[in-house]
Amino acid sequence: MSLGEDGYDEDHGLTRTRLPEGEGDAYGPRRGRPGRGRAGMSSRNLITVVGVVVLLIAAIAFANRGGGSDSGDSEKSGDKVSAEATAPSGVKPVGGKTGAIASGFARTQQGAESAGANFAVALGGDGMFEKASRHAIVDAIHTPDTARDLQAKLDNAYTAGFFRNLGLSDDGSAPKGQTFVSRTIPVGTKATAFSESEATVEVWCTGLMGLAGEGSTKPVAQTWFTMTQKLRWTNDDWKLASSEQKQGPAPVSGDLRASSADDITNAVKGYGGFTYAR
Repeated sequence: MSLGEDGYDEDHGLTRTRLPEGEGDAYGPRRGRPGRGRAGMSSRNLITVVGVVVLLIAAIAFANRGGGSDSGDSEKSGDKVSAEATAPSGVKPVGGKTGAIASGFARTQQGAESAGANFAVALGGDGMFEKASRHAIVDAIHTPDTARDLQAKLDNAYTAGFFRNLGLSDDGSAPKGQTFVSRTIPVGTKATAFSESEATVEVWCTGLMGLAGEGSTKPVAQTWFTMTQKLRWTNDDWKLASSEQKQGPAPVSGDLRASSADDITNAVKGYGGFTYAR
């Protein structure tokens, strides 16, 4: 992974988000604008980088082998497709769950888009920070050959040093009195190629990452990115064969006051993440 001088992964297009300098204390006293030198770099920059790395560290491990979608994907994979809003069709795009992850997706374009949205949620959740749950997630959403190749790479990536950069303990747990937040929220999906055996799905996402709680030096921040996923029909379901990510599209930040540490913590604990998207 090659990082630029500002700490961002230039090879994989990781998202950079600038937090507003509003009146909100973002879990602490109001501070002046940080300087541009090393000593003045705020921890918000680090949380943005690490947040997106976590969201798609799986893609970093193997996406380059699959490559991004090109302009000929629709013709190569089958029917030409276009972006459409989800509409009632009478067909359920999912039939069940594998653990907490939706499964049994319909062998249709809508089913493929639904699978892509749910896989984005799973890869961006806090379950990826614990070895047993991470292995279960990877096995559940990837093709068998991809999962086998990916497990060891992910285990080597989620290290004590990586956790410390997030403000976590060496085992990935949050400091006492703080709540670790890692969520991906799909905003929209688009199938750029589809056939009954393969599909390419783009998922436009926003994400939350950080530590909520009094004294947090890495407050919860927001990112925007688009995942391009190659899906394959395997064992009567859509599975992930490869994925990659690019930053944006990002909207103009609203002029909203940052919430207090207690408000964010209560929201995280009070509003569970989605176990089914679309």
